[in-house]
Amino acid sequence: MAVTPGMKGEASIIVDQTHSASASGSANLPTLGLSALVSLLERAAANAARRGLEQGQETIGTRVEVRQHTPVPLGKRIRAEAVVTAVNGETITFSARAFDVSGHPVAEGVLERAIIDREQFIWSAALRGA
Repeated sequence: MAVTPGMKGEASIIVDQTHSASASGSANLPTLGLSALVSLLERAAANAARRGLEQGQETIGTRVEVRQHTPVPLGKRIRAEAVVTAVNGETITFSARAFDVSGHPVAEGVLERAIIDREQFIWSAALRGA
């Protein structure tokens, strides 16, 4: 099976201290930090592509453009969904959105992920001393 436009993925979290802006060091606020939000959207995108990958393949994030619309306090659940909008060679483009439990939009954006050979990628990183 191949990754094709229209494939969907989801991911969710209950926002806790580890997801906060305070924990990431970006602001002293007890709310969902942008880095955790991007991570959630990336997980939804990876989930969207996963069933279209061949054995030994993985996807890695290469570009993110996200706008957060509203703060999310600790203790709230948010759900992200991503949809494959285009596949160009090894590059996959996704439309991604996040919602609170009431269905109100929290964020939206465009993500790109590249299809890579997992073993080759690990060896490449090791050769660079990563």
